[in-house]
Amino acid sequence: MQGLLQRLGIETEVEGSIKEGDIYLEVKSDDGGILIGKHGRTLESLQIIISRMVNKQIKKPVRIILDVAGYKKRRADSLEKMAGRLGENVKRTGKEVTIGPFSAHDRRIIHIALKEDLSLKTESVGEGEWKKIKIIPTRQEGE
Repeated sequence: MQGLLQRLGIETEVEGSIKEGDIYLEVKSDDGGILIGKHGRTLESLQIIISRMVNKQIKKPVRIILDVAGYKKRRADSLEKMAGRLGENVKRTGKEVTIGPFSAHDRRIIHIALKEDLSLKTESVGEGEWKKIKIIPTRQEGE
C-alpha cells in the first residue's frame, strides 16, 4: 500500500494488522482528504485496487480493509445518526423517505442502524454499485 501511494506521489505511513483473518491497513498522511475523496469514494477505490493486487499474489483470498485517519469509524457514526434522525422523521410524518445514493458498505450501516425499529423498514433501490435507500413506515395494528 505504501509503495502504491508513493508511486502516486503521496507520502504516507501505513500500519497493518490482522483481525479475524482480515487485513486492516491504516494510512496516516497529511494528504488524507485526497485519499478519502468525496464521501469516501477514493478510499473505497484504493481498497479495491490494493485488494486485487494482494489477492492476485496469494492462493487463498483475504479481505482487506483500508482506512485513512479513522475516516470509516467517523463515517459510520455519521450515517447512524443520520439514519436515526430520518427514521424519527418518517415515523412522525408517516411518509417514506428516499436517500442516497450510497455504496454497499454505507447502505449496510444504515440498514443495520434502523433494523431494530419495528415501525420502520428499509430497502435498497436502484441498479449498480451506488443505490438509494428507502426508509418506509410500517403499518401498526389498528391503523
